[in-house]
Amino acid sequence: MIDFWLAAGLMLLVALAVLLVPVLRGRRAQAEEDRTALNVALYQERLSELQGQQQAGVLTSAQLESGRAEAARELLADTEGTQSVRHSRLGRVIPLVAAVLVPLLGLGLYLHWGASDKVELAREFRQAPGSIEDMTTRLEQTVKAQPDSAEAWHFLGRTYMAQQRAADAVPAFERAASLSDRQPEVLGQWAQALYFASERKWSPQVQALTDEALKADAEEVTSLGLLGIGAFEEQRYNDAIGYWERLIAVLPADDPSRAAIQGGVERARGKLGEAGQVERPATAAVASGATLKVRVELDASLKDKVQPGDSVFVFARASNGPPMPLAVKRMTVADLPAEVELSDADAMMPQLKLSAFPQVQLVARISRSGKATDGEWIGRSQPLASSTRDLQQLSIDSPDK
Repeated sequence: MIDFWLAAGLMLLVALAVLLVPVLRGRRAQAEEDRTALNVALYQERLSELQGQQQAGVLTSAQLESGRAEAARELLADTEGTQSVRHSRLGRVIPLVAAVLVPLLGLGLYLHWGASDKVELAREFRQAPGSIEDMTTRLEQTVKAQPDSAEAWHFLGRTYMAQQRAADAVPAFERAASLSDRQPEVLGQWAQALYFASERKWSPQVQALTDEALKADAEEVTSLGLLGIGAFEEQRYNDAIGYWERLIAVLPADDPSRAAIQGGVERARGKLGEAGQVERPATAAVASGATLKVRVELDASLKDKVQPGDSVFVFARASNGPPMPLAVKRMTVADLPAEVELSDADAMMPQLKLSAFPQVQLVARISRSGKATDGEWIGRSQPLASSTRDLQQLSIDSPDK
């Protein structure tokens, strides 16, 4: 901060110069004024002497006029170069008082409304942190300096979680959720922090946060993973397998966490075998449930506008109901054309199934980003009964707006 205060000091010196220079100039002008007055007095005295000598008969009239001209020339020579004096109504006291008060007032205002803490914080962030503890300290300073930054609170919560400080992460994620309009990603991480802070005990608040996150984004990975953990801890192994398989389906192929999640699925299957339970087939729906068959094709006009690796999401959503998908399948453009089945077994959330809604709409979306809620091209069907058994045709042929 030394360079900052040096710069501030230089600016104060400039301000003092602006105030004091007129005062100094005023003193010089006063000296010139005094000198001019003395020269005039001497001139008048010389004229008086000349007139006295002329009356005494010592000087003739011509000599008197010559003496007057000589005195006038001397006066002009002595006063040449002097400037007219401007009298200030403020006097000298007010500028001097202002020269003292302005720096003090400026310093006081800066200490009250200034941002020296942010200047120091910016200087610190120029250097890479030496450890995660250093990063945590910097983020804590950031949220103090910028309490309305959702990103800062979010990163602070994640840093706390990396240090296994779940209890500290809870208020950080809560604040981030409030400032970010409750983004699904932040809600999922808030729920995760609550779960671990309560010693892995599921609570109504954790359930509500995961439900809210998945309602806004059916692919929110933290919520899917957390729901799988909660189901596994409660020995609901079929539910755990379902959540984790949904998570694997939305993760990129090169994601390093896929292997760990697949390992969790295998452990859940092992637990089912130990308990003598049967795994619920992923492709089988309840006998009374709904199953929709759809053939998805890519319109010929789009073949040159998409890439073989672009994700394709095929899902059904309620015609009159929540906007989130009721069931979804994922593939790539390279797999098209393809036939898929959507059933209650593919439900994104246990309480939202195809069979619970009499009318649904089929949608196929191409997403270069790999997100089911955001894409470039789309195809939609007309509303149809969820009990329909006939094969449906769906063509991706329109821009996704």
